[in-house]
Amino acid sequence: MSTRVPRATPLVRCNPVTKLAAGFILMFAVLLSVDVVSAGVLLLLELALLPLAGLPWRTVVGRTWFLPIIALTGGWSTALLAEKTGATVVDLGPVLLTADSLTAGAAIGLRTMALALPAVVLLATIDPTDLADGLIQKLRVSERFALAALAAGRLVSLWIAEWQVLRMARRARGVGGSGPLSHLGAFFPVMFALLVQAIRRGTRLAMAMEGRAFGAPGRTWARTSRFAARDLGLLAGALLMAATAVGAAIATGSWNLIV
Repeated sequence: MSTRVPRATPLVRCNPVTKLAAGFILMFAVLLSVDVVSAGVLLLLELALLPLAGLPWRTVVGRTWFLPIIALTGGWSTALLAEKTGATVVDLGPVLLTADSLTAGAAIGLRTMALALPAVVLLATIDPTDLADGLIQKLRVSERFALAALAAGRLVSLWIAEWQVLRMARRARGVGGSGPLSHLGAFFPVMFALLVQAIRRGTRLAMAMEGRAFGAPGRTWARTSRFAARDLGLLAGALLMAATAVGAAIATGSWNLIV
């Protein structure tokens, strides 16, 4: 399963730990308030800086196409269930939408997009090996946990390939059908076979990693995780974006602190 490698922009070359910290700063700024202005400004800034991720637009669309659907679903549900105050906009019997309920729905939709977009894009620029090195060397995360998570992440593509092989093998033997009910009926047998294979492979992989001293104390690292000036720039940029969004909301009077 091939993955498009992003262009070597300054953001891509930043330390994975710094990218996670920048993502948490943006997330914190969005979660502080439920309002249209802060979420909308932050989303506009994220879209404007999206080219810095170095990802082709086709890759970005392929990874984020579902976000507008989730945002619209959450916003519509909030508009229907929110308190009906303000001027009435739509009154169709059970469907009653007012200005305030629509504003609340728009705020939730924009918050969803502003929260999810940087997470998806930043994760697409992080190499799992670099992330494990950064977590262990910089944040002192348990080596066993980080390396086990790295090994599991590396096996995701293999798990998808085996899923497809098992489905084709069942169809070649005349077991699976082509309808939705047939796919649903084949789900549990295929999942059980994958579970058995995963347990066997996990046991072999654990023994191999133990034999190579993964997770042993005092282990040296082939690649050293380092911070550079661009990491400070990324953190400063994230703080500036968060401050701009919060400041715009306060200036317009739409700031609605949820704490």
